[in-house]
Amino acid sequence: MPYRLFLLLVASFLASALAGEAADSAPEVSADQIKAHVAYLASDRLEGRGPGTRGEFLATEYIAAEFKKAGLKPLGQRGTYFQPVPLVRVVTSPKSTLLAVKGETTLNIPCEDGFSGMTQTQQEREEFDAEAIFVGHGITAPEFAWDDYRDVDVKGKVVVLFTNEPPSDDPKFFGGTALTYYGRWTFKFEEAARRGAKACFIIHTTATAGYPYSVVRPLDGAQLKREPGQPALAFAGWLSREAGDKLLGLAGRTVEGALKEADTKGFKPYSLGFNFKGDISTRVEKIVSNNVVGMAPGSDPALVSEAIVFTAHWDHLGVGRAVLGDAIYNGAADNATGCALLLELARVWSAQSPRPKRSAIFLAVTAEEKGLLGSKYYTRSPLVPLGKTALNLNFDMILPLGVPESVVVTGADRTTAWPTVQAAAAKNHLEIEVDQRAHLGIFYRSDHFSMAQAGVPAFSVAPGMKIKGKPKDFASQALKDFNDKAYHSPQDELKPDWDFSGFVTLARFSLDVARDVANAERLPTWNPGDEFHSAREKRGAK
Repeated sequence: MPYRLFLLLVASFLASALAGEAADSAPEVSADQIKAHVAYLASDRLEGRGPGTRGEFLATEYIAAEFKKAGLKPLGQRGTYFQPVPLVRVVTSPKSTLLAVKGETTLNIPCEDGFSGMTQTQQEREEFDAEAIFVGHGITAPEFAWDDYRDVDVKGKVVVLFTNEPPSDDPKFFGGTALTYYGRWTFKFEEAARRGAKACFIIHTTATAGYPYSVVRPLDGAQLKREPGQPALAFAGWLSREAGDKLLGLAGRTVEGALKEADTKGFKPYSLGFNFKGDISTRVEKIVSNNVVGMAPGSDPALVSEAIVFTAHWDHLGVGRAVLGDAIYNGAADNATGCALLLELARVWSAQSPRPKRSAIFLAVTAEEKGLLGSKYYTRSPLVPLGKTALNLNFDMILPLGVPESVVVTGADRTTAWPTVQAAAAKNHLEIEVDQRAHLGIFYRSDHFSMAQAGVPAFSVAPGMKIKGKPKDFASQALKDFNDKAYHSPQDELKPDWDFSGFVTLARFSLDVARDVANAERLPTWNPGDEFHSAREKRGAK
């Protein structure tokens, strides 16, 4: 929808709503409705909600119907709630081969069990035979006097590295214990491509990645259409820990030893003394998925063209490799929970009176699991200019464990909306808790990051580790169990003992934050000096 049509829509809405507002009121947040949404979205009928599948059709139609029921105005194409997102599905053939050749020695790395990943060139076949270079963590960070590519030209070569970044307790050195974007696997591939590498392989360890190899093992994925002239890797992939040890063994090294080298200041990259020979076959097809988007217009004619954006991703992994006899990756916690909360927020926000001054956009995005693609596409084709987007509140993978007494809002303290967030937490009797998973780079792993990169103040809202009436380690143990046994597996299903009562607290907190920002005199921004501040200024927001 062109922005001028958006303005016409809100103008007509205002014209029909100029009659006096009723006294302050809003419906109660319903934990039962949230649970019902999760039950449907995570049911086997939706087949894991894979983009471009029957499951997507059922999920997005359901979300659109709920948006309509809530009274949201459609902001999508041709008067619908759907914003089409053109994607390229890439599926690596399990018959693809990868060899390590050193003199007369040839080591075969089996596809899936030993290596996984996909081409970024969106070509049906990629072949390479190139020298392997170990580049530590694959980071060039001048501000920290760190360069893993120092004095080496990797153009046309294959780089091997670890995810994560050098360990630190100093907040002035790679953010201390919290992971920066330098540590994310997406950065590793981006940097390798910028430097002209032919391919890039990340040696997986559960400690550095934060999840088991099974999470990165799938060979199917999706990408936004490659932009002409942009660098791309013939293969961007992972090596299992076992494959990493065998490969490094050819160079007289081990995974443990190489990681220790990578963590050491003064690290210098080096050749591993063998060539990677790859023959990668890929099925490439164009598909169209959809973001689902609706709007609740604001009440102030001067501010109605500005908006709060609430987001959650509706997609999961579809149908895949069977685990314990089940092949449907239902995605109940990830992210039927966040999507269900989004639907309930839409219902409550639309019914409140008086209406906030600024508008609110409710955006259920596609392909988060494929690399935040739906939210990235939205920032390239926003339905409200990003410079007029006040704040993004995102909801992703919320385990229903009961009523939280603490909340995690990583990144909120980097924005001028921080006092508002603090006040809303106090009002709802919530302690603001430091993210205990910050070392895993959680801030860079969900859709708010796309918005932040585009300059919009953005963060996710999640419960902390303090749950009312539960032992101190209850939430942390539940999260560990989920990560070890259910994350990105068919075992992520609706559990009968899940307690959704805490979603009421999270919803009230989020509504309070958003309402105050929607009624504020000025749009919030990133704090001066923050990595996203310049992008905000470029959008015209001060």
